[in-house]
Amino acid sequence: MNVMGDKVTLFETGRFVQASDPGTGGEPEGLEGTKGTQGTQGLGDATTDETGEAADELAELARRRLAAEAGDIDAMSVLGAMLLRRGDLDGAEPHLRAATSAGDRAAANNLGVLLHQRGYADEAAGWWRIAAVAGSAAAAHALGRHHRERGDEPAAEYWLRQSAEQGHVLGAYALADLLEHRADAGAERWMRVAAERGHREAAYRLARALDRRAAGECAADGGGAGARGTGSHVAGSTGADRDGADPDRSGLSAEAEQWYRQAAARGHRRAALHLGAILEKRGELKEAGRWYLTSAKDGEARAACALGFLLRDAGDIESAAVWWLRAAQDGDGNAANALGALHAERGETQTAERWYRAAMDAGDVNGAYNLGLLCAEQGRTPQAEQWYRRAAYAGHREAANALAVLLLQSGDTSGAEPWFSRAAESGSVDAAFNLGILYAGRDLESEALRWYEQAAAAGHTEAALQVGIARLRAGDERQAERHLRCAAGGGNAEAAYRLATVLDARRPPVPAHELGESAIHEKTECEEWYERAASQGHRRAQVRVGMLAAARGDVVEAAHWYRVAAEAGSRNGAFNLGLLLAREGSEPEAALWWARAADAGHGRAALRLALVYARRGELAEGQRWADRAVALGPAEVAERAARLRDALREELSA
Repeated sequence: MNVMGDKVTLFETGRFVQASDPGTGGEPEGLEGTKGTQGTQGLGDATTDETGEAADELAELARRRLAAEAGDIDAMSVLGAMLLRRGDLDGAEPHLRAATSAGDRAAANNLGVLLHQRGYADEAAGWWRIAAVAGSAAAAHALGRHHRERGDEPAAEYWLRQSAEQGHVLGAYALADLLEHRADAGAERWMRVAAERGHREAAYRLARALDRRAAGECAADGGGAGARGTGSHVAGSTGADRDGADPDRSGLSAEAEQWYRQAAARGHRRAALHLGAILEKRGELKEAGRWYLTSAKDGEARAACALGFLLRDAGDIESAAVWWLRAAQDGDGNAANALGALHAERGETQTAERWYRAAMDAGDVNGAYNLGLLCAEQGRTPQAEQWYRRAAYAGHREAANALAVLLLQSGDTSGAEPWFSRAAESGSVDAAFNLGILYAGRDLESEALRWYEQAAAAGHTEAALQVGIARLRAGDERQAERHLRCAAGGGNAEAAYRLATVLDARRPPVPAHELGESAIHEKTECEEWYERAASQGHRRAQVRVGMLAAARGDVVEAAHWYRVAAEAGSRNGAFNLGLLLAREGSEPEAALWWARAADAGHGRAALRLALVYARRGELAEGQRWADRAVALGPAEVAERAARLRDALREELSA
């Protein structure tokens, strides 16, 4: 039984595996500080100028301290905020309390921050409420976060909305996160507001939402068929945003790319990863590599893995291995599988096995599957079955197919069938084809055809051939031709030959030239398919191409294809080559090819040899070949050979 999957020819390697998106992922709570004598900044918006000299900061502290001691409320508030930023909670608290008592809104917010840092969350919330009621957007954001942490979502939404509507970017982001958690349609609006105001996590999450929506629209429109790649061991699953649509396909995808780009430009490593994937898919490999590198340097293991694949595809295996190693050491199972596959190709099976185990430990089911492949290659069938089973039970469809093949080869047909079914129903093209073979072997033609059709629809050329043959038997020539074209276009020589015969049968009779020569001058489509099959080593196609060339009067071309077929073991090729040589006056060589054809069971070739030896006067040899021709047939040949044999026998006995 010819079953797909007994050799290691499965998936192309993937790029990286998508981790779950973050939940709240907000930025740390900050301070609301005063600038000069009036005005406030939002929570987290006022940051110390880190490039300033320490001496300048100390001088500013001294100046504010003097002003605060003189009773300046603004100075107290600013001094408290500065000390709080420096981590001096004990020094900051009295100044903030004093400014708060005098009605300073920013000081009330910052006192809440200080108390929250000390662990007094409820007291902090009280001061945030005072500041928020007074109009502090930063305090409203902090209060909203406080209520959400305690599960009071209505109160959280109220205060976060207050903050967001006052233009506070973190408030907008936190509100969007809350609404998204509740699947509220308003989440995207506030996520977009936060993104437009420079919040990089909001830009990233907005891009992800747009990407998912584009993928959903693509699926609703029919999507695309899954690709079937080739390769030795599986180095990983499909990429993180391979679930999305083509970046050039929709406006949503184009907008998503822009937000990824904005977030990546602000240092968001996952955005850089996804941007790299989009660019790689579009073929812009140089820029994709730059973003992968940026993300990988920031510690994103999946980007390091993807960069490794990009380098491998460019032929730089050593650099690829460096990045895979870095990613694998950071726990990326995909990269560990890639390293395992690399060492397996080099014959370093122990190292390969170590990395496959590391991939498995990292939660990558391909690790178990690859261990199964490795054991199968080494002839360790029980261990291979063990690893295939582990991967198959974890949902790896090709492992289920490989396990079924292993069981089938050991004669366990009943054990193989459910695994073939499980793999096929999960989308394994090879398993669907294998089920077709299994049912065809039991003469369950309708069941076999159903699975062949499923595999053919996914691009399996052997399955398309089987469907084409079945349709021909049923007399549905139109459907047969469609499937044969699919299989032939996929490189199947038998399909190309059968398609050529279908087209050949439709051709009108060839008009003969008045001098008896063929009027054919141009090759037809059927001859082109015959030639394609012939060039792939199909012997019957080679003979047919030779016959068509002879009909055109191209003796050299005809002799070439007859000889190719004959040398490959075609008895018809040997017979026709003999005929051609005899017509060209090379009867001795013709006799050699007829002898080869007759020895392979060609009755007409045996009759020709009998005639050759009779003409030479070698009557006994002629009689021997005539006897062979009678035995080989067909009926017409046997009848003529019998008359010749009897005549030679009379001649010999005379």
